[in-house]
Amino acid sequence: MHRFLRLLLPLLLLAAGGCGFRLQGTTSLPPVLVSMRVQAADSQTDFAQALESELRRAGVSAAEGGAVLRIERDELLERVASVSARNVPREYELTYVVRYSLSLQGQTRIEAEEVSVSRDFSFDETAALAKDRERDLLREALARELAGVVLARLSSVR
Repeated sequence: MHRFLRLLLPLLLLAAGGCGFRLQGTTSLPPVLVSMRVQAADSQTDFAQALESELRRAGVSAAEGGAVLRIERDELLERVASVSARNVPREYELTYVVRYSLSLQGQTRIEAEEVSVSRDFSFDETAALAKDRERDLLREALARELAGVVLARLSSVR
């Protein structure tokens, strides 16, 4: 039985690698993008920070003359999703919207694309401080998710 398991494990790893399986967080970018600058109106937003972190993790260095990733829109939208009988907000919807484009050596490689993610969260006025913290954590999670989406799209550039 032990011998069978020793043969099965390498076969499973080979099959997983052959189908395109990658561990989460190991997005690899094409060689043409190892040198990339990010242009954003505000580099301190949650999305910009998450994207910079993901790019560093992917081995991208910020250098002049390489690819340019332009963040044209980086916006968090909040709307009331439901109200109580007393007309007090009970649930909110957060939507994080990002529009970006990529140029490489003066040539547009990705036309302006807009991506967004949304989540609902409940609100309880008796726990306002805790709900504010929950909203902040949710905003950060949405930004990280969008950074992953943009990175996945960049990985398809050739």
